[in-house]
Amino acid sequence: MPKRKRGAFQSWSCSPKHEEDHAFLPLLPDASNQDLQDSIKPQKVEFHSLNFNTTLHWQPGWAKEARDALYFVQYKFTSFLLFLHRYGQSTWQNKEECWGISSHVCDLTHETSDIQEPYYSRVRAALAGVYSSWSLSCRFTPWRETVIGPPMVTVAHSNKSITVKLQAPRSPYRRKRGSTIPMTNYYDLLYQVFIINNLLDEQHRVLVYEGKEKVIEIQDLRPGVSYCIVAKMYMPMLDHSSAYSSRQCTVLQ
Repeated sequence: MPKRKRGAFQSWSCSPKHEEDHAFLPLLPDASNQDLQDSIKPQKVEFHSLNFNTTLHWQPGWAKEARDALYFVQYKFTSFLLFLHRYGQSTWQNKEECWGISSHVCDLTHETSDIQEPYYSRVRAALAGVYSSWSLSCRFTPWRETVIGPPMVTVAHSNKSITVKLQAPRSPYRRKRGSTIPMTNYYDLLYQVFIINNLLDEQHRVLVYEGKEKVIEIQDLRPGVSYCIVAKMYMPMLDHSSAYSSRQCTVLQ
């Protein structure tokens, strides 16, 4: 099984097999054109996910004509409970908004909203009445494989201190009242706050806080010095961190 790199939230990778199932689309007279079928077949079908905002990406086939192809996307989930009850896998579902599209991206956020379930997706291409075989993605489980983004950071300063306000990244899912649910509802996450003294070294970050407080104060700083603040989300259980937030800088008066 592929390994995640320490220190960053990573997507998993695999070498998917290709499916030859021709269900859901009619076979046209030109479908025996094997060379064209192979040359327009989608490549590198992959899930990309940030804070549970999940899209399927693929690359066109190697033929020049593949740039004019249309694409058809299906998805399904493979629940362990289905396996236990010998119901097998769920059936392939058409993604209607990605049925006969020219784009190489398909939004599957809504279709993968059960974040603990494993999902697959597959794509096929059509050109000049010829359909390629399906190209299958790797298995994708949102809770395990989504990338967690950095927090939002705002700063305000007084004479010798900086007040830092932190906001966790938000998921695309909403509460009953309509507000989006933060990623801290799904994971045990900590904020890591770093300060940069631009007078000393603009690249050197010093960890000044780690915890769950959304507002912190950094004290005993030097007036007249430019400071920048960056932050990460950190998952202690897996020792994984998000990317850094954008720098928020201020000069103490």
